[in-house]
Amino acid sequence: MASLGKDNVKLIMRWDIKPEREQEYFEFVVREWVPGITRMGMEPTGAWYTAYSHNKQSQILTEGIVDDLDTIRGILDSGDWKHLHERLMDFVSNYEQKVVRVTGDFQF
Repeated sequence: MASLGKDNVKLIMRWDIKPEREQEYFEFVVREWVPGITRMGMEPTGAWYTAYSHNKQSQILTEGIVDDLDTIRGILDSGDWKHLHERLMDFVSNYEQKVVRVTGDFQF
């Protein structure tokens, strides 16, 4: 797993859970998503769920840290990531992601 250093990068992802898919979504996250990204070398470091928002904020904000930019590129280009991401899309909409350098502050 990533040991925090100056080269660490974070993948920040946000999405909404599709209506009527909540139960299946949460089962997928626990059984496949978290173990899958961990197996690929990404350390899940946070997940936030917004139950209600006035300004159409995404329901889910989550992040994972890796050692460096080359590592995240390798993960995002892998067949394992593509398969896992396609499975996630069965349960979510409005998916967005970005890669940022870890600053130690809250990032979104």
